[in-house]
Amino acid sequence: MLRGSTYAGALFAYCGALASLPLLPFAMLPALTWRSAPYGVRAVLTLLVWAALIGAVGLARTTRRALIASARRLLRVPLPDPAAGRRFASSPGTGPTPTAPAPAVPSGADRWRTPLWLLLHVALGWTGALVSGVLLLAGLSLPGGWLGGEAQVSLFGWSARVAGGWSSWAVALGCLLLAAAVCVVVTSALRWLAPRLLGLSSAERLALAAEREQRLAERNRLAHELHDSIGHTLTATTIQAAVAGEVLSADPVAARAALRSIEESTRAALEDLDYVLGVLREKEAGTAPTRTLADLPELLDRLRHAGAVVETVLSGEWAQVQGTLSRAAYRILQEGLTNALRHGSGGPIEVRVVAASDALELRVVNRTGAGTGTGTGAFPTSGHGLPGLAERVRLLHGEIEAGPDGPQHWRLAVRLPVRGSA
Repeated sequence: MLRGSTYAGALFAYCGALASLPLLPFAMLPALTWRSAPYGVRAVLTLLVWAALIGAVGLARTTRRALIASARRLLRVPLPDPAAGRRFASSPGTGPTPTAPAPAVPSGADRWRTPLWLLLHVALGWTGALVSGVLLLAGLSLPGGWLGGEAQVSLFGWSARVAGGWSSWAVALGCLLLAAAVCVVVTSALRWLAPRLLGLSSAERLALAAEREQRLAERNRLAHELHDSIGHTLTATTIQAAVAGEVLSADPVAARAALRSIEESTRAALEDLDYVLGVLREKEAGTAPTRTLADLPELLDRLRHAGAVVETVLSGEWAQVQGTLSRAAYRILQEGLTNALRHGSGGPIEVRVVAASDALELRVVNRTGAGTGTGTGAFPTSGHGLPGLAERVRLLHGEIEAGPDGPQHWRLAVRLPVRGSA
């Protein structure tokens, strides 16, 4: 009874009762036109029409939002805003991106929760206001006869007589405590009903779950992009910086070439990083950098500038592969080459790309064994590379094999179907 939120909740209930008063004249119209009916019938008819009008007001979405906001403030109930799922559309090179929110469609039972809340809100408000008002009035008026007079309270044919003296003070205090208890009961009832009638409906929960799933999928995609692009760039840049440091005095031309390759690699990585950070900050991000198989020669040139020996076998119309298949193939080869740089023994790296009419075959083979400073142990391993590749290939309905190829080689082989993947 000593909490201010209790009386704020009671005020919320009483305001709901007062807000229903403008509808009462409209509810009385059918009873006024049916003058021949008994008084009891007309009273019941007025109450039924009044309840119907109150329920109709509760069908409006703005009413529900206003009720949620006021209940959060006065009842101190943590009610979430009505959920609105987001439709995700795919755009070339960017993957799923959120578009305009789509409101959740409530079911029949969910649609009537707000009118039911409004009816209970008004009913509790009127009941609490009448009972607590009478008790408060009695508590304030009874002590007037404490010098020796008598006081009598009558309500709906029931009356109580209080003799003068100090007993009137005791009864008055009891009335005030009962008025406070009514406020507690009304507030507690509304707090119990609010999450059940103003909380998320089943349709809104499904929309919220779908939105969270789409956000998680988008974050996972961005994590793959960062791992593939930034991881490769940092690996190649580290090797190129080591090469430039070794030949700086002996071969300045080669050192300058390595530094230019570092500049080109980091600039491309910065484009990817700016896009990802823009999405994570929920700002208007620019167009996602698109890397396709057409960019494969540039990727191979950067590896050669880093000192790697790359042997390529490119057959078929691989440069003409478009869409999701081309982007995924580029990222798969990039991850395979990054792993070869990180964990290989410094020998030649074999890259094979075969574009056929029904499938696109990718293969990266590198030597394993004791490295020369850039192999196993020179770079930290996150353990997400191969699982990420397997997930990417699975989404494209492809096949992947990764493992030892003889005693001194490691092979990554991927086969992606062409039809229905782009």
